[in-house]
Order: sequence, then structure tokens, then C-alpha cells
Amino acid sequence: MKTLNQSPTDPDFVQNPYRFYARARAAGPLHLWAEYGMVAAFDHASVAALLRDRRFGREPLTPITGPDHLAPWLMVERHSLLEAEPPRHTRLRALVMRAFTSRAIADLAPGIEALCHRLIDDFPAGEVDLLSAYCTQVPVITICRLLGVPETMAPQLLDWSHAMVAMYQAGRSRITEEAAARASADFSAFLRGYIDSRRRAPGDDLITQLIAAEEQGDRLSPDELIATCILLLNAGHEATVHALGNGIRTLLDTGTGPEWLTPARIDTTIEELLRFDPPLHMFTRYAYTEAEIAGHSFRRGDQVALLLGAANRDPALWPDPDRFDPARPIQTNTSFGGGLHFCVGAPLARLEMRLALPILFDRCPHLRLAEPPAFSNSYHFHGLGALRVHPA
Repeated sequence: MKTLNQSPTDPDFVQNPYRFYARARAAGPLHLWAEYGMVAAFDHASVAALLRDRRFGREPLTPITGPDHLAPWLMVERHSLLEAEPPRHTRLRALVMRAFTSRAIADLAPGIEALCHRLIDDFPAGEVDLLSAYCTQVPVITICRLLGVPETMAPQLLDWSHAMVAMYQAGRSRITEEAAARASADFSAFLRGYIDSRRRAPGDDLITQLIAAEEQGDRLSPDELIATCILLLNAGHEATVHALGNGIRTLLDTGTGPEWLTPARIDTTIEELLRFDPPLHMFTRYAYTEAEIAGHSFRRGDQVALLLGAANRDPALWPDPDRFDPARPIQTNTSFGGGLHFCVGAPLARLEMRLALPILFDRCPHLRLAEPPAFSNSYHFHGLGALRVHPA
């Protein structure tokens, strides 16, 4: 197995990680990524297999510990659905899925459509940053509605969320950690108060449903309730923001016309956008037992990086993978993960894209870039720092 050196904060890598992925994948499916100190899977077959292999999981073999100043963030992590395995994962996911049924998602569509039109109506004259004015607002307001959190809290929720998810980015510092801890403590305190108010005055929302489950007995602890709400608010918008932003950039860069956003073609276009430039590029797993994957022997406790962005550009599955082709037949990509931890919010994210993209390009038929957009230094996320356009 080769050892590869590639700083995840190198500016050239940040702007285009796919060149590194292609070189690595051509040399073999698995390599040791020196900067992360772990084996990484670069090809689709290995990533897909690891996503579904129950010999690997998200939950560490020993409890998550860390310095005292990280205690509030670690408390949320320890009770997060994302970091859990069965039976705890099965119990938590079953509760969350109550809000993500096909009917529940479909019922959100009229509100999302109205929201998209309202946001476009509010665009300032001249130049606009679509990332903050549109791509961020659609998912964060939608997830607020789903959970029952006041929409007026959206800016504060975004601040907390950005501080917390920065912990997963390359090159985190003590400043990053302290900001994440403050955000975790403040977010948790807000939710405790809000949950108490919902106990007194239940609503038609997921938080009320989770409270009811908690009050039934041992199905949901107070800490699990808070961590689940934080996860849904964070994950419920972070990925979709950049799925929309990266998607709009790709459509504008490639000159893809509005005919590819019609009802008959929108689904294949969305899947190709998600394949071509997904918002999450790395997802990690722990080995729970000795296992051999693609000729490499993992030991119990080893960590492995699944490179979702690399898997989505594997020429073994997608001919000419570096070309955006909205007519490409749909093949299952790894943008939303897979297996036990397949993203619970994937149907909602797809719905938001299915509505937000056609409405934007219909309302702004002369939409064009005001400046070349650049990706932010936030690996293992992959999203723009801004998306400045001329809407008219």
C-alpha cells in the first residue's frame, strides 16, 4: 500500500481535490493518507462496500474523551445519532424517521416553493450572494419549520452550527475548539428551554414528537433529545446549502440550460449534480474486528476514511467522470453515504433541490456569475465561500 502526502488545506487541493483523487485511484483503491494517519478508500467499489460492511461503524470502541474545554461539544457528540451504532442507532433513527416519511416530506413542498419565491423577491438590486441569500436560507428555514423552531432563530442557529461543524474540518485550532464548545453549550441551553416550552404547549412538529417519545419511558433520554435536535438542525442544512451552491455553480459554469430543470429531466440532473460535486467528501469508520478490504488487513480499532467525492468520479462506474452530463443515466452515487448511516434527510435535500433550482432559473433567466466562485478551506466539506451573481 502506498503512502500519499496531500495537505487537505493546500489551496490547489481545496479548489480542486479531484486531481488528487484521480492520481490516487489510478494507483490502487486504498492508500495511507499521511496527513490523516489513516487508510483512505478512493474507488467506488471499496467505498460502497465499507459503507455497508457491518464490521465497520461510526461509534468509537472507547468512549469519546477530550480536554475539559471541549466538554459541551463532546456531550453532544456522545449522544448523536451520527456517532451511534445498533441498538442505540436503531432506536434513535426510528424516532427521527417519523418526520421523514414520504408524506411528511411531500407536505413541505408548498411551503418550500413559497419560501423560494419570497427569497428571490427579496434579492437586492444588482449583485447578490446566492449562497447567503438563497442556498442557505432554503434549507435552514425548512428544517426550522420541520422541527418547530421559530424561523427568527435561523441566523443564530447558523452561527452555532458553523462553529460546531468546524470541528470536523482540517486544521482545527484551540480557537476552533473553544468556539465549538461555546456554541454547543448555548445551543443546548436554548433547546432545553425550548423543549420545556414545547412540553407545556405541544405543536405539530418533530420536537413535540420526540418529547412524547421521551415521556413514554426509556426510549429517549434528555441528552439524546437535545443531541438529536442539534444534529438535525446542523446536518439538515449544512449539506444542502452546498449541494445547492455547488449545483448552481456547475449549471452556470457548464452553460446547462433550463430544459434540464424541467419535471421530466430534473431528477437525472440532480443526481448528476450530486455525483459531480458533492458537499461532503469524507466519512470515517472504525473497524470493529479484523477485516480484509481490497487486499488490506484492518485491525480492530483502525480508522478508515471513505472518500465520497473520489468514489463519485470513479471511471469504472461513470465513463468520462470529470464531465458534467445531466443526461447521464442514474447510477447510485455515495453523496448521501450508504448502509446503516444513509442520510436520513436525503429525501428532503433532493426535494429542496428539485424545487429551488427550477424556481431560481425560471425567475432569473439571465442569471450569470459576477465573479469566479472559490471553494472555502473547509475540507472534508466541499462548498463555496460565496456565490456572487447578477440575477438579471
